[in-house]
Amino acid sequence: MALISRRAVLVGVVGVGLAACSKPPAQLSAPPTPPPTSSPIPGAIPSPSPSVDVRPRWPLTGKLLKDERKARHAAVAVKVPDNRREHPQTGIDKADIVFVELEGYRNASGYSGTRLVPVFHSRMADSVAPVRSIRPVDIPLLSPIHALIGNTGAAAWVVNYVKHYRAHLEGLLSYMNTLRTGSYGIDASRVYTLNGHKYYDKAVICHPAILARQTKRFRSGPPQPYFPFAPTREEVSAMQGKRGRSIRIPYKGDSYFMRYDYDKKQKRYLRSMPWGPHVLADGSRVSTDNVLVIKAKQHYGKIFRGSGHDEPLHDIINTRGKFYYFNRGRYVIGTWRKGKVQEPFEFTLNDGSPLKMAPGQTFVELPNVGAKLRIKARSDQHGVRSIRRARKV
Repeated sequence: MALISRRAVLVGVVGVGLAACSKPPAQLSAPPTPPPTSSPIPGAIPSPSPSVDVRPRWPLTGKLLKDERKARHAAVAVKVPDNRREHPQTGIDKADIVFVELEGYRNASGYSGTRLVPVFHSRMADSVAPVRSIRPVDIPLLSPIHALIGNTGAAAWVVNYVKHYRAHLEGLLSYMNTLRTGSYGIDASRVYTLNGHKYYDKAVICHPAILARQTKRFRSGPPQPYFPFAPTREEVSAMQGKRGRSIRIPYKGDSYFMRYDYDKKQKRYLRSMPWGPHVLADGSRVSTDNVLVIKAKQHYGKIFRGSGHDEPLHDIINTRGKFYYFNRGRYVIGTWRKGKVQEPFEFTLNDGSPLKMAPGQTFVELPNVGAKLRIKARSDQHGVRSIRRARKV
């Protein structure tokens, strides 16, 4: 396989206009500011519009916030591996958002497994494990919310990529760069020996709250809202959508499925891995309020010899694609758009109206652009087959 130049890969990742990471970073443009509001009529007494919700909310979950001071701190993301041998995990149930992306280590068929990126803000998990390295897509995913990234390192060009956007996120607080600060630890029970060598790839633990203290950057917070949340239950877009209580999302071509089954009692989707229920180290089942599927082109770029893996790339900068949003057993479809690295996603439904999501935790799946989702009107989490055939969309 021919090597791809660093510049060629960077252009594919960050879009036209970003210089190669070996060059000095160009001046970054400031995030767009909202248009000015109309001037009030002199002498008139303004009255609040009933359609505008001015109540304070947590920016990453949309839940009501009683004391705004509690939200004035940085969001902390942690890179967590998601392969079977690296389970069980800890702490991801406390995250506001969990991104599911490619891992990068390809199998004999040329396909990669998955890696998680839980993001903590309204709640901080005491410990998150295991911890692994940064992937290129983390920069455009996390820059809009000025997140810190707990990690064990990155390829040299990805480190330069992080540095280029240091005005928007902090990704240099790795395990090795924060030794003896208490930000990370080692779980001795996860250390293993292979061919006479000890390996720690399953043993590193991150403590998000402690990690956040290692920098003054972004400490005041809060991050800007990431999703468009509805102010009332009646305004949630999925309320008027199709029934979708069982979701299967393929990776590795069409043979490796992440699955969500709606539990009517909990009013949440229960998550499963390709081998069975997604269960954490404490025995709890992973579940979520919202499932957001963002289809984006996946490809790989080998950056240099001896890297150990091909860097997985998701094209989400200066482009658009299809999304599916699931909540309370129903779903809607639309188009997502994203501009520059530091700009947030925009979501528009097929009827042209803006997406409005339910407050709560959100899992964001990033399958390939051509992935065929299997959606069933009824959940079969208890082994009962659906009365309807799954729709491939």
